[in-house]
Amino acid sequence: MDFVALETIRELQNIDKTNEYYIFVAPGEDRCLNETKNFHIVELKSYSYPVWEQISLPNAIKKLNLDLLHCTSNTAPIHTPVPLILTLHDIIFLEKRQSSSKSFYQEMGWYYRKLVVPKILPKCKTIITVSNFERNRICSSLNLSKEQVVSVYNGYNTHFKQQEKQPEITKKYIPDDDFLFFLGNTDPKKNSPRVLKAYSIYLKSSEKKRPLLIADLKEDFIDTILKEENIEEIKSFLHYPGYIANTDLVAIYNGSFAFLYPSLRESFGIPMIEAMACGTPIIAGNTSAMPEVAGEGALLVDPYKPEEIAEKLLMLETNNEKYEQYVAYGLSRAKEFSWRKSAESLLNIYSNLKV
Repeated sequence: MDFVALETIRELQNIDKTNEYYIFVAPGEDRCLNETKNFHIVELKSYSYPVWEQISLPNAIKKLNLDLLHCTSNTAPIHTPVPLILTLHDIIFLEKRQSSSKSFYQEMGWYYRKLVVPKILPKCKTIITVSNFERNRICSSLNLSKEQVVSVYNGYNTHFKQQEKQPEITKKYIPDDDFLFFLGNTDPKKNSPRVLKAYSIYLKSSEKKRPLLIADLKEDFIDTILKEENIEEIKSFLHYPGYIANTDLVAIYNGSFAFLYPSLRESFGIPMIEAMACGTPIIAGNTSAMPEVAGEGALLVDPYKPEEIAEKLLMLETNNEKYEQYVAYGLSRAKEFSWRKSAESLLNIYSNLKV
């Protein structure tokens, strides 16, 4: 189940005891959601997702005689027997592709969205997205009015909060108690080559020379970047354990001196809010939705300029007063987002929908 949908449904269960909900899921043992008196989980079987969504789901809706359907992950049935609400997280699939190194599953998903989304948009009563940036992109790219598209911000889990350092957890991933953190992956939008280039520039001027913890990147991918950027000498400062459990991320954020998130494009950027809630200054890109979500008081950089990323890191390291200002700003900014607020906005959309 989509992470954003899951967290929002949990909050809807807390605030709405009146309306009746049916949550349609595919078969599986991993049930992340519990039924309540007015929230029912319905398992639909099918041999592929397109068949599940285009045939099994509409048939189930007819049998239950529902009032509306909310599809939460970018696609929906082309033919629905009830009014449709769609959450369109982003339209990256309509933009120029920066890389073709996708798995077969990702490729098929890309083509499926490209085929289905244009067909379902005219049939939507409301289209929900996650930021005003993405709302404007959707409206301009798909020729929709701003009355048709609504922004509902994401939230973050409340276990992300400021706390004492937990070296017993962080040492599973990096031996040092004082480090920088980069949540990267192979997607070009995560900007990994420029982040590593920026880190190499930082090392040349830093007195501390804090090591860099990198999540979700394998050694061979990192080695390729280091060779292409001619910065192989920095490898001894890098730690790349691969996957970091979500339950350990709280300790990682709290243990890190700063969090690097200078992406090229984000429709929202939940990790920024998680880090700020833990009292960790973030260095984020000044593009797409990141200034809107992080706020103008955050450390925003041109993600295409490694020198600028390095400059902000060095500023944090040498100016303790500024560092504490960004800690305080982040803690305050994070309070503006919650899954409860997301659920309240969603319930308001349901209540005001003219069917």
